[in-house]
Amino acid sequence: MDIGILGGTGPAGSSLALRLASAGHSVWVGSRDESRASQVVVDALQGTERTDLQLFGGTNLRAADCELVVVATPWDTMLKVVEPLEGSLAGKTVISMANALMRVGSELQAVIPFRGSAAQTLQASLRNSRVVAALHHVPAKELGRISAPIEADVLVCSDFEQAGYEVVDLLGGFPGMNSFFAGSLAQAGPIEAMTAVLVNLNIRYKTRVAIRVIGIPK
Repeated sequence: MDIGILGGTGPAGSSLALRLASAGHSVWVGSRDESRASQVVVDALQGTERTDLQLFGGTNLRAADCELVVVATPWDTMLKVVEPLEGSLAGKTVISMANALMRVGSELQAVIPFRGSAAQTLQASLRNSRVVAALHHVPAKELGRISAPIEADVLVCSDFEQAGYEVVDLLGGFPGMNSFFAGSLAQAGPIEAMTAVLVNLNIRYKTRVAIRVIGIPK
């Protein structure tokens, strides 16, 4: 599959790009600065022994032309990035991995946007796209360490059930990780908010925690 990542030069976006490429997909890392995206790709490829990865750097517009698109920008700059690309994203599945969080003192706390979640805000902006919320709880370092399985599970939700299950299948190609369809985008708010709890645990215990779902037959 041809996959584009908007704002893909940050830790989460670049790590996801590398993981998707390792699963056999053609991946474009997008950025406002094409040269920055190209350098991120060079750095990512230098960090692996794989020589077969189809990983490229370009503009956000180039990434938006892909078959499936991931929005990997911070939640508070998300709309600024996607609104000029609304036409390119129409009719496509768009994955939102943004978490609406803010720092209060020494903690991260969840922010509840007007529409309930970052994913619902994105869907309201991209009315002709199928927004799917996913990958909120997977640490970036684990995503980018393609020589090792991912010890985490992913909750996926969307108002478009078929698109949601397509993303479940896509992420099911990552060794060690299970993904589950959790319902409509109404579930995105609590899923995003849980990220604050996990990050605070990481800070307090100086580790990287993740979520495992038990009780559902594989």
